[in-house]
Amino acid sequence: MMNLIKNKKIAIVGGGPGGLTLARLLQMNGADVKIYERDLNKDARAKGATLDLHEESGLKALGEAGLISAFKANYRPGAELVRIIDKYATILTEDLATPEEEIGRPEIDRGPLQQLLLDSLQPGTVIWGSHFEALSQQDNGWKLSFKDGTSAFADLVIAADGANSKLRPYVTPIKPFYSGIMVVEGSVYHSETASPRMHKLLNGGKIFAFGDSKTLIVSSKGDGSLVFYTGVKTGEDWIKKSGINFSDKAQLLDWFKAEYEDWDPIWQELFENAAVPFVTRPIYCMPVDQTWEAQPNLTLLGDAAHLMPPFAGEGVNMAMLDALELSKCLLGDDFDNLQSAITDYEKDMRTRASEAAQESLDSGELLHSPGAISFMTNLGSPCDGPIS
Repeated sequence: MMNLIKNKKIAIVGGGPGGLTLARLLQMNGADVKIYERDLNKDARAKGATLDLHEESGLKALGEAGLISAFKANYRPGAELVRIIDKYATILTEDLATPEEEIGRPEIDRGPLQQLLLDSLQPGTVIWGSHFEALSQQDNGWKLSFKDGTSAFADLVIAADGANSKLRPYVTPIKPFYSGIMVVEGSVYHSETASPRMHKLLNGGKIFAFGDSKTLIVSSKGDGSLVFYTGVKTGEDWIKKSGINFSDKAQLLDWFKAEYEDWDPIWQELFENAAVPFVTRPIYCMPVDQTWEAQPNLTLLGDAAHLMPPFAGEGVNMAMLDALELSKCLLGDDFDNLQSAITDYEKDMRTRASEAAQESLDSGELLHSPGAISFMTNLGSPCDGPIS
């Protein structure tokens, strides 16, 4: 074990669930790992919707990392409640997982998941405030340069820096394409008092509302807040063309009233009580047939490797499974060198990701179609929300 990475410095760029999981798995086997994260600290940005971890991927990785007990202490029983609702706020169906289903896909908020992974790492593993700027070859490894003028050396670099990865172009020039769906995200804090009708309708779980080929997804969080996402099919340049100031609640409410014209007024509570600014998220996807030549000491995981729409709930699960599979390749004795280990990992990773990406694209089309309600009532909850 550890022959390929023995005495090697490993740099993971990006401290999301995938990067943190990989660091944990490697440190358990004695590897020298640092995570370079651009955020100044773990609380630097708001956390998105609740996640459901899948038994065959996210939970499997946590199990291999020895963190199932920590997970059970932090997950949210009951948060798997899903209500399918039409635009008139009529509950069409609701689904509360059976105990067996809850075990297979339990829900956890992003903050607690991040914290349990951070707590599992050796002190000083994460170098906060390290905003990656450039990569250059140095000896047989890499020099990583950061925005604050600092730098670091690594024998092996793993890009876990998400959808807008700055490291990806060092591996492949292939770029994502726009899926045709635009999301506006907002949060309501203290929803029980700030938006009582919506809080009651949500009932601690998730809402999937559909009408006029549009979506409105609402998710409760363990801290008493909720997060919501509108979904509309529109052009990639909508943000600029709309002329909306996304820090102006009144402008967003006017837009919502016009765009969701016949929807029940209860949905307006979300915009009336949301914090500002709102976040716009054009939904992108990497080509499902993408491929590239493996490098000897640089690779990718998660959204940096295979960005996809959120409409199949695979984002965080794929990233954590990537971490598990990459760790096995790096720590095993099946390969003669790092490049062959990376080649094997990337081949399998692309195959898995292509299938999930196609499913996500197909789900996104169905959810933003006249048949969305029929699709959802037959399927149940397909997604975790646009930040996965």
